[in-house]
Amino acid sequence: MTGQENETAENEINNDAEQETQSSEDVVVDLEGELESAEQADTDVESLQNQLAKEKEQAQANLEIALRAQAEMDNLRKRTARDVENAHKYALERFINELLPIMDSLELGMSAAESAENIDDLREGMTLTMKMFGSAMEKFNVKTLEPQGEKFNPEQHEAVSMQEIEGAESGTVVTVMQKGYELNGRLVRPAMVVVAK
Repeated sequence: MTGQENETAENEINNDAEQETQSSEDVVVDLEGELESAEQADTDVESLQNQLAKEKEQAQANLEIALRAQAEMDNLRKRTARDVENAHKYALERFINELLPIMDSLELGMSAAESAENIDDLREGMTLTMKMFGSAMEKFNVKTLEPQGEKFNPEQHEAVSMQEIEGAESGTVVTVMQKGYELNGRLVRPAMVVVAK
């Protein structure tokens, strides 16, 4: 072999050796990169597991809050239903308490009528009882309809008959046979009237 061939052979051997060294270094770098990736993946998995545990705790706390809120709503619904039921049962209690003294007054009047010598005293007692009854009705916004001399209103009056009455304008109420009543502006009973022709 000539010197030049020797040199070329040495160069090739050196190149091969350098390539192998480079390849070995690349393999080592690749292995180190994979090792770092594996370590990073382990760290990511731990981080995700910690995050998952925190989210599970938060979900459990939210579930407890929701269950408590639902229980409170159920209790509120039951309490409201009980209050409405009691309101229906005892709605008239105040009204009855206002009527009881009137009933007592009427009973006293009846017992006094058995031994009464003076009818004027009985009449005065009945007048006072009627005033008590009227004030009790006013307390509960019951308005009396006495349309004597007013224009006939079919929404508040019920015509029993029509009569020709001299001097009375046609369509006016000439006689009230039975008073009417409104409760808070709502008609409870129309007044029974006689209307002029």
